[in-house]
Amino acid sequence: MDNHIEIHYCNQCRWLLRSAWMAQELLTTFEDEITELTLRPGTGGVFEVTVNGRPVWSRREAGRFPEITELKQRVRDEIAPEKGLGHSDKKKE
Repeated sequence: MDNHIEIHYCNQCRWLLRSAWMAQELLTTFEDEITELTLRPGTGGVFEVTVNGRPVWSRREAGRFPEITELKQRVRDEIAPEKGLGHSDKKKE
């Protein structure tokens, strides 16, 4: 299956570096599962992550950025639920 991740970030807020770091972490963790990862600049304070078109994180809804472990868990739950993430793993109940 093809798995597409998009990180939509606010360019005005200078969140490119944060987005690129999160992208790198996801690509490293899910190197066999991710077929495409897109960084999409936006405006207005946006920071949203989608997996195969489904939202897994919204800064606006959560009121904060995700911790990288949270983001990896949410992505994993969508694309590779059987994959272990090591010591920081919390699987979806």
